[in-house]
Amino acid sequence: MVTKSYSEQIAKAIASFWQTKKNQLEASGDTTNRGAVVGGKQLDAFAALIKNIAVEYGVPEECIYTNSNYLPGYFRSSKDWDLLIISPNNKLIAVVELKSQIGSYGNNFNNRTEEALGSAVDLWTAFRENQFPDQTAPWVGYLTVVGKDAGSTSVVRNHEPHFNVRPEFKDATYLDRYRILCQKLILERHYSVAALLCTSGADHYECLSEDTSIDKFISSFIGHLIANAGEFGK
Repeated sequence: MVTKSYSEQIAKAIASFWQTKKNQLEASGDTTNRGAVVGGKQLDAFAALIKNIAVEYGVPEECIYTNSNYLPGYFRSSKDWDLLIISPNNKLIAVVELKSQIGSYGNNFNNRTEEALGSAVDLWTAFRENQFPDQTAPWVGYLTVVGKDAGSTSVVRNHEPHFNVRPEFKDATYLDRYRILCQKLILERHYSVAALLCTSGADHYECLSEDTSIDKFISSFIGHLIANAGEFGK
């Protein structure tokens, strides 16, 4: 747990997420979820929260990037991440990916899994190939906001025509699958921390495990900033 509580700011970010989603649906005139899915911006408040924490721990604002955050890859030319921290001497300090999913879990969960894995493997392979020279490994964080509703809390049928799935996927809901995904992203060191917040509305959020909690995400991020304070002349 972090020493300082960020619960109020997290709650405001969740409320902003839902309000932005509502505004996009109304503006699009689309009664399905598509108007909000393609609109983006729902997680801007989380990017702002992460930026504010970085500033609080001594990172100059000009070193924090929240727009057009392209980093070169290995398997592809580049990827646009959600937040970057780059030191004045051009060292990549932190990288953040933000994702969300409300509804359409069957259509999109596998896509989210492939995106998370692909982005991490591409970044770390580029790092191995000295694309970011003369530096230690950056902190790479993954944070996803997922709806808590009938679709995400119902047990998902597994497809096993030839071989059995792994036991942890037996009787698992989509929220379980997201938790398992985040835990394995950390276990396999694809991300420094992977956090999962589930939410049923603007006034509610919760974490499903301590190791994938947003408190863990924030405390790990702060620890990395403190360890790298010298990169910012602190």
